[in-house]
Order: sequence, then C-alpha cells, then structure tokens
Amino acid sequence: MQKPYVYVTRKLPEETLNALKEKAEVGMWPHEEKAVPREVLLKEAQKAEGLLTMLSDKVDGELLDNAPSLKVVANLAVGYDNIDIHKAKENNVTVCNTPDVLTDSTADLAFALILAAARRVVESANYVKEGKWNSWGPLLLAGADVHHKTIGIVGMGRIGEAVARRANGFDMNILYYNRNRKPDAERNLNAEYKDFYDLLKESDFVVCLAPLTAETKGMFNREAFQAMKKSAIFINAGRGASVDEEALVDALQNGIIAGAGLDVFEKEPIAVDHPFLTMNQVVALPHIGSASVETRMKMAELAGRNIAFVLDGKAAETPVS
Repeated sequence: MQKPYVYVTRKLPEETLNALKEKAEVGMWPHEEKAVPREVLLKEAQKAEGLLTMLSDKVDGELLDNAPSLKVVANLAVGYDNIDIHKAKENNVTVCNTPDVLTDSTADLAFALILAAARRVVESANYVKEGKWNSWGPLLLAGADVHHKTIGIVGMGRIGEAVARRANGFDMNILYYNRNRKPDAERNLNAEYKDFYDLLKESDFVVCLAPLTAETKGMFNREAFQAMKKSAIFINAGRGASVDEEALVDALQNGIIAGAGLDVFEKEPIAVDHPFLTMNQVVALPHIGSASVETRMKMAELAGRNIAFVLDGKAAETPVS
C-alpha cells in the first residue's frame, strides 16, 4: 500500500522526522535559509496529504482549494497567521502549531533583548571589534539598569508568564496587559494588571508578546509610543505586524522613547536599508526567538508527530483548528 505524501517546506534534521517517515513518504525543500518558492509550494501541495510549514509560507485559499488530498498542515511555530484557518476548516484540513516546547527559549531571547538594549551590548561589542576602545571612561557606553525597574508585558500568555518569572529574578515591578485578567499570574508572579495606556505610561521596558489578531495589529502606533516614558525601551518578540514601524522609527529618531530590541518585523527578512539598522539604540535580530538547537529539534519532532497522528486517523497532539 502506498504511503501518503507529506511535504516539508524547509530543510530539517532527518532524525526529527522519524515518526513521520514511518507513516508517510516525505519530500523536503533542500534549503534551510531560503524559503520555498510559491510555485513549488503550490505544486507540492496539489499532491500532499500533509504539509509541514514555516511562518513565511502562505497557506491561503488558493493553496487550500488546489490541494484536494490535504488533511493536515503543521506549522513550525506557535503563531499561525500565515494560514487561512477558516478556509482550512471548510476544507476539513487540520491545522497544528508547536506551543509549549518553545516557551522558555523565546522568553530567554526576549529577556536577552531587554538586557542587550538596556546595557548597549551590541553597540559595545561592535565598539571593541571596530578598534574604537582606546581608554576607559566613567560614562563610556553607559546604559540603563534593568534590576528594580518596571516591566510592562503586553500579552500574558505562556511566554509572557515565562518572561515575568525572569523579571522576578531581577527584582522588577511587573505590570501586564492582556485581553483577559490572569489571577494566577497576579498571585504567583506578583504581576499587576493595567489597561494598555496605563501600562505604557508606567513601564521602563514595554515587551510585546501578543498574538497577531485584528485587535493587536498595529496596536503600537504613534499614540502608543507617545504615551511611553522618554527613557522607555520597547521590546518586540511577538509579531512584527503589531507595530506601526513608521511610528516606531519616528519615536526613536526623535527621542520619544530611548531604544528598542526587535526580533520580529512587519516584513521579513528586514530590508538592508531599513532605518532600524542605522540606529545604535536598536538591537535587531533575525527572528530567532525559539532558535536554540534543543528547542528547534523539539518543534520539528512535534510538527512531524502531529502530521503522523492525523494521517493515522488520530487526533493531532496540538491542533489549533
């Protein structure tokens, strides 16, 4: 009996797909750092019963309506705004993501951005590498303290709570904004709920970890940045489209806020001539929130298991629809 066909849209370590290969014939785009072309994805989807996709792959109505055998799409991410969930449901296609396994790694990265932006780590490292360090000065590359400051977390999901746990280790005052109150977080993490603009006004570090929804798209706009302290540092490890980047550029160039640490952007990869890349007060990373070897291996294994389960007639481990 012929095995069902599954297409993987980015090169993954072969050993992460062992469970999937027992159930399916697996085709894989052979590049790790180059996205699968749209025409290749559409062609492969036409014959696939399963797709293992990245956030950069658009699984939209065009693809779904031309994939008659497709049963499951497993996204290698927590987010899934690249997938038309409603159309997938209409077409009886199960959609899965990879929550939980990347929570701590992403929280580590978010906190690394806080430290890097506050203490001017990247700027200082470049200062040494460029041969500019000729003597010591009392305020040479002096940044801002993180300990005992106020952190405002926008989006108190699993990753937000993990960031709050790290903030407790720095004796920070923790504020949060979320569409729903989180009494357990308030009790266990000493976090205080604030409405959005009160959080912006009171926080030294504003950390965006919100999912991308109609409500959160562009929520960090000119009005939001103007509400922040002039000394505030904005961190985004959530979704790039939550930010009006033109407004953020203006806020940074005009001293409305002090700095930013960004792992996600409206368009990825970010253009080499983007204004963010000219600013010393901006730490810009290539969307590496969950990019530890251990976590990425677990994500790939989970995505593979999800597809294998659905193809075997079982419920997916982590379905979103």
